[in-house]
Amino acid sequence: MSTKLQILKLDVWFETIHAVKNLDLEIKSNEILGIIGPSNSGKTSLLRTLNRLTELYPNSRTTGEILMDGENIFRQIDVQALRKRVGIVFALPLPLPLSIFDNIAYGPRLHGIKDKTKLAEIVEKSLKAAAIWDEVKDRLQTNAFKLSGGQQQRLCIARTLAVEPEVILYDEPCSGLDPISTLKVEEAMQELKKNYTQILVTNNVKQSARVSDRTAFFLMGELIELGETKQIFTVPRDKRTEDYITGRFG
Repeated sequence: MSTKLQILKLDVWFETIHAVKNLDLEIKSNEILGIIGPSNSGKTSLLRTLNRLTELYPNSRTTGEILMDGENIFRQIDVQALRKRVGIVFALPLPLPLSIFDNIAYGPRLHGIKDKTKLAEIVEKSLKAAAIWDEVKDRLQTNAFKLSGGQQQRLCIARTLAVEPEVILYDEPCSGLDPISTLKVEEAMQELKKNYTQILVTNNVKQSARVSDRTAFFLMGELIELGETKQIFTVPRDKRTEDYITGRFG
């Protein structure tokens, strides 16, 4: 399996807070990488560095390299082009105050696609990929706020897919969802593995155990352990990993 993202000696600061410390990490194409760890362990800071959202924060600072298909994302890839290639789904669903159709078509329109037939194809393809098409295909002109929380989250995944990213980042995507909605999001993630590299930050260790191919455990900004998910959850090499996944702290 080829390497999609390579992180080399990455450090991230927010003013005096050292959020990510000297990180080396390779992320493979078409894998789901789970990232677990207690609060303030650097998980979300890493995620937001991967599509340069950290640059929106005053007094943030980043050193080191992140390579995407061998290109440095800080020096060789335009930030807008990067955010098209690396999409992010946040903890709370954030649909636009528009119809279901226009939520999905918003990104493609922004990138210059105006043809109605083409837009309809993109909307259908994206909603199918996010496993929500059958639930909304007869009400595409309905306001997205009328969907349930779980449906809104899958709508947001579909909206991310509509601009054809290569990598999808998830920041606690199921934190506010019920178990059935969570299952549907996880099933969509498994299906998306065919075409996308996915990175899942979650405080729910069982979720990482269910959907991730590999799992990384972070603590106080440092990568403590990385391995195949089954190994991490059955025979972790570091006592701190074992203590966290068994609920002794965190």
